[in-house]
Amino acid sequence: MDTPYAFVARIEAKPEKAGDVAELLTGALPLAQAEQGTVDWYAARTSPTTFWIFDTFGSEEARQAHINGEIAAALTAKAPELLAAAPEILPADVLAAK
Repeated sequence: MDTPYAFVARIEAKPEKAGDVAELLTGALPLAQAEQGTVDWYAARTSPTTFWIFDTFGSEEARQAHINGEIAAALTAKAPELLAAAPEILPADVLAAK
């Protein structure tokens, strides 16, 4: 498997800030595209205030570079203003992919 490393992140927005969180995630796409080690990057919404990021990497080094990169920094900086709780960011191992 070319992308055995991943992150799964759950992001819960303050109800009045959900649109801002959606904009932040949409705007992060070019940053993810510019990261050489990030193979796949998805941002999704499962309720009006619940968002998810799922991304994959070919190496542990690339995964660590991502978590220390611009997207995580922007999310951390905006968290007190936009989020109902700290983002839950979990490292994951990809078991299967199509």
